[in-house]
Amino acid sequence: MSEGPEAETPPPPLRDERNILEKEAIMSFNKVTRALAGIAAAAMLIPLAACGGSGNSGTASTEGIPAKGTDDGTEITLWTRSPLERQAKNVVEAYNKSHKNQVKLEIIPNDDMEGKVGGASQTDSLPDLLAGDVVRIPYWSSEGIFADLTKQIDGLDNLKDLQQGHIEAGTVDGVKHTLPFITDVSVMVWNKNLYKEAGLDPEQGPKSIDEFVEQAKKVAALNKTDVAGSYLAGQSGGALVFDLFPSVWADGESVMNDDGTEATLNNDSMKAVLDAYKELANTTNGLGAGSKEETGATWTAPFANGKIGVMPYPNTATTALFEAEKDGGFEVGVAPIPGTKEGSSSTFLGGDAMGISKDSKHVAQAWNFLYWLMQADTQKEVFADQGDTASNVETLKTAYNDADPRIQTINSVIIDGNGKTPKSAAFNEAFNAAGSPWQLLVQNAVWGSGDLKSDNQAVTDVLSAQ
Repeated sequence: MSEGPEAETPPPPLRDERNILEKEAIMSFNKVTRALAGIAAAAMLIPLAACGGSGNSGTASTEGIPAKGTDDGTEITLWTRSPLERQAKNVVEAYNKSHKNQVKLEIIPNDDMEGKVGGASQTDSLPDLLAGDVVRIPYWSSEGIFADLTKQIDGLDNLKDLQQGHIEAGTVDGVKHTLPFITDVSVMVWNKNLYKEAGLDPEQGPKSIDEFVEQAKKVAALNKTDVAGSYLAGQSGGALVFDLFPSVWADGESVMNDDGTEATLNNDSMKAVLDAYKELANTTNGLGAGSKEETGATWTAPFANGKIGVMPYPNTATTALFEAEKDGGFEVGVAPIPGTKEGSSSTFLGGDAMGISKDSKHVAQAWNFLYWLMQADTQKEVFADQGDTASNVETLKTAYNDADPRIQTINSVIIDGNGKTPKSAAFNEAFNAAGSPWQLLVQNAVWGSGDLKSDNQAVTDVLSAQ
């Protein structure tokens, strides 16, 4: 920092002294950064705390509504996030065509969702149906955003066939609030055209993290303009958990304790995954330009544009890849995300869960929509027939026989039961939020001099503050 034009410049320190001072400065900076991240992220817990009061389920009551709800021509309002707009529109269009009730869909920009829900909750103006990122659902549920649907959910004949992670995310003290809306899982994708150019087998994606690095470096070595081995959304905590957690789970390790109050990221698998990306970051063309600064807004674009060799990817975005391929685009390979040991794989079972809000005046009609959506034939129509992943496991097993083999591969990661949905009321602040301690952990480990133990503690500090 400048002290003004008249400030005297002290003599430079000797080389050894300079090195010591630089190291001390870096260490101090990292400590301050971790501390500020923890304080900032913990502070983010405060705004939504006024959502309705913890445990307050609002005025909406589900007592006495019919098992299948009511279809009498009522307009039902629904909010969902922009990343899942296409799938949500398919669902609403199918419901509106086949029912007297009509759903009015509002698409909320992803970054605006938290503020809009918080503001609407305080003014008792939430929509009848509210869908949100499954990792945010635990906090919303604990804050009384949703109505109690325990009786209705437990009464579903096919309850065991539904994605349990999306139900568990909205369960607080045994009270169920949510059902699956749209399922999104993480998979590994690769560009077969680039693999052929790099001398790799285009039909074989990575079966371990070591193979992932090896294959990415082969593509990087092509030295093609704007082409890189892999890509990472370095400034998007949400994309980073989606990308990196599965490899840790595949090894049998965890990222949090069972009640979501303590981070367990300081393990050998997490370190190996972070080291793999650090190796790519230190390789010419190893990670695509902009990886360190990527906020998630254009996270999938580099691969979709044919510029990346191999990377973890959201399955909700693969449909567009397959359609582009039909129109002459590059060929795409798909496989489960591997662990550090060959033969193991996992996925982040994400997407959006949905519940009836505390402010709904049309609870019976809103339940009619949810009941309809949970049925196997509905799941086939609105998801399987559109090339998307259903939330009903029986549908996954039976409705995709004629589907693209790659879609069947995507479904297999759920059917096999290897997917996980992390649950913590403070997940957003600890992991997803901009500047979260998790995001800084990855930045430090991949592009800096990370201290996994200390950075893990910074995540725990936020999780334990819930």
